[in-house]
Amino acid sequence: MSTEGAHAHWPEGYDRVVHETVDSTMLEAARIAPSLTFPTWIMAHQQTAARGRRGRPWIVPKGNLNATLVFKPHCSPADAARRSFLAANALFDALAIYVQPEKLSLKWPNDVLLSGGKVAGILLESSGQGGAVDWLSIGIGVNLADVPSGVTEAAFAPTSLRAAGGWDVEPEDFLAVLANAYAEQEELLQTQGFAHIRDIWLSRAARLGEVITARTGREEITGLFQTVDLDGSLVLQTSQGPRVIPAADVYF
Repeated sequence: MSTEGAHAHWPEGYDRVVHETVDSTMLEAARIAPSLTFPTWIMAHQQTAARGRRGRPWIVPKGNLNATLVFKPHCSPADAARRSFLAANALFDALAIYVQPEKLSLKWPNDVLLSGGKVAGILLESSGQGGAVDWLSIGIGVNLADVPSGVTEAAFAPTSLRAAGGWDVEPEDFLAVLANAYAEQEELLQTQGFAHIRDIWLSRAARLGEVITARTGREEITGLFQTVDLDGSLVLQTSQGPRVIPAADVYF
């Protein structure tokens, strides 16, 4: 089934730029950020120098989504970092239009799983000084059509919307759905606060209440996935008591 052209509506107050080829939508976001007037989605059909978390290469077959939202959030670095949960909720809502929602889950901190495989990832970058963020970029990659090849170090094998039995969707159509979903999350943040965003995220969290392992750069911590706190940190109940983990890779 195809939904091409079905979602032409674009959220008010957001700009959009679509490139055929760019080095990286994140790099392009950094270039245009100083002159931004409105929050802007940058999409490219192909990227030549894409990267994921911790500088890992991000291989994106044509037909998948490569996009970055860049804007000036007028907030602290901690508030900017919490936007990853808004992006994850928006991705869940957008993907749930094309595949059964029960197949989707959110993996802390920045991944979306589809039937247990990684279908989307989120990468945040920001610039600022003096405790304030000048601009924030939210990079999003979604495997709509194909699974990336050559992924050897992934904690979860990649999958795609098409491979998991979802509808076929063109990247630009999916971007419009995602942009609307993200705009709704921003509205919820402004009206109801991050606690509400967190509650939505937790209702979709993979392995909540189960034993998982978090690997930081220095140690491996195994415990019961208890919650995510209001700072966005992972909270594990371990044999030594609760552990609050601001950053790690999660395995289960």
